[in-house]
Amino acid sequence: MKGKPSDAEIKRLSAELKTDSVTATLLLQRGVHNKEESRKFFRPHQDDLHDPFSMKDMDKAVSRIQRAIEQKEKIMIFGDYDVDGTTGTALLCLFFTSTLLRDDKKQISYYIPDRYTEGYGISTEGIDYAIKTGVKLIIAIDCGIKAIEKVLYANNHGVEMIICDHHMPGDSLPAAVAVLDPKRNDCNYPYKELSGCAVGFKLLQALTAHYKLDQDYLFSLIDLVAVSIASDIVAITGENRVLAFLGLEKINSKPLNGLKAIMAIAGMDDKRCRIDDIVFKIGPRINAAGRLYSGRTVVQLLISGDKVLATELSKKINAYNIERKQLDKEITQEAIEMINNDAQLASLHSTVLYKETWHKGVVGIVASRVIDMYYRPTIILTRSNGLVTGSARSVEGFDLYQAIEKCSHLLEKFGGHSHAAGLSLKPENIEPFRQLFEQVVAESILPEQLIPGIDIDAEIGLHSVTGELVKSIAEFEPFGPGNMTPLFCTHGVTERGTARPVGATGEHLKIDISDPADPQKILPGIAFGQVHRQASIRRGKPFDICYSIETNEFRGKTTIQLNIRDFAFGDEG
Repeated sequence: MKGKPSDAEIKRLSAELKTDSVTATLLLQRGVHNKEESRKFFRPHQDDLHDPFSMKDMDKAVSRIQRAIEQKEKIMIFGDYDVDGTTGTALLCLFFTSTLLRDDKKQISYYIPDRYTEGYGISTEGIDYAIKTGVKLIIAIDCGIKAIEKVLYANNHGVEMIICDHHMPGDSLPAAVAVLDPKRNDCNYPYKELSGCAVGFKLLQALTAHYKLDQDYLFSLIDLVAVSIASDIVAITGENRVLAFLGLEKINSKPLNGLKAIMAIAGMDDKRCRIDDIVFKIGPRINAAGRLYSGRTVVQLLISGDKVLATELSKKINAYNIERKQLDKEITQEAIEMINNDAQLASLHSTVLYKETWHKGVVGIVASRVIDMYYRPTIILTRSNGLVTGSARSVEGFDLYQAIEKCSHLLEKFGGHSHAAGLSLKPENIEPFRQLFEQVVAESILPEQLIPGIDIDAEIGLHSVTGELVKSIAEFEPFGPGNMTPLFCTHGVTERGTARPVGATGEHLKIDISDPADPQKILPGIAFGQVHRQASIRRGKPFDICYSIETNEFRGKTTIQLNIRDFAFGDEG
């Protein structure tokens, strides 16, 4: 359970905000201690954003872009092929072509590398394309922080670079004109968890201030930033919360044509978009293009002002997503069977699996799926362009990046975050890497980190579950890392004899719950994927539940429902 604030703290904040003790507890757990902090949390405003010039090298970046514009140098945006990179590329292209380069749109172009022939990050092919087309300045978005050799290669051919990245730097920085990355050790920017697209947004904020442009146009593009923040699974705290909040407002009022087309094909036409919708509906469709074919299709869609073209492109990436889901399903099944059929593999502290025919575009998704079954740091590898390449995912609280870094002498390239990373290595190093990675994980991971846990916000009785609490919880959105949907625990509840399987294959459990402390209070609950709990529940004994509170709409009627994440019975362990 999360650290519970003292009763005195809860009472003080509850009185100051004139709110209930449960809401006060949730706020204190999220670092909100007074009325002003509460205002910023519940009503984020663009004035709450940090000064972009407090980011290291921002003045250099603005100065170099100004020189490029004045001297009519060609500028190329180089973006990664995932959601963060493609939204960032679209953001920069739309801004430049509508403001600073409105009268000379040919001065700006963009480049998205091919996942299979070029791999992740700034590529030699991309730089060669820039040289060939007369580009003098590359602005890299969501990549480049470790591109030491590539930046030198560009410099030697008369092409300078500005890097906008959010990944962890290496021991040294590339020799770019400006390196914008809040994770730089020498950068005093007050917020470190921006997405790559958000770093690009800060650059545009600085340009808007420098050129004294109206901020309205920049903020009309903020829906792209919200999509990047949600899809890249970065913390939705601090400045990211402000950007995500404002971006969702834009998505739900007047989204860009491209996003509107994706939402339509995902069945979200008349529905309020939330972070989960981006994560599970919008993001996967955008990602599918770069994973299977080309991220350029996504950028074309996102910058399109033509509704007909946007609709056509959204249908194309939707087809890619259907194909991606089938590949994901097949490869996940193969990976799980590998572990199930090998007792030694199943007993390890980590998972490193390799098959040369696996599709490179879905190995990251498969790694996450494998963690759902075998909860431990996981790396899924395949063959690509003579090297073994793959994606890694971590479990809660374990720094995957540090673990991979300790194996870096066996790798050709790697990069990422504490919870997700990419890497490549020579085929002959697969087994040495597998052994060393297992050793590093075994020596550093805590036993509790190998058990999926549920972080409970507060223990409450069912009498506290009211319409007012539901409204209050809704105000905590947008939810995500650092501000997850509040989870509650209630002890000693009983069921009403109505527990029954539901769902297409009967895998979910529907249940009506009452609290002995308030027998008249009966609340419906749904436990997804937990029909196996039915036999235990029907014993008629009290049990504990962990749940989130949501509303359920059915035939025009809205009711409160408990989304039960887990049960605890007195005879368990």
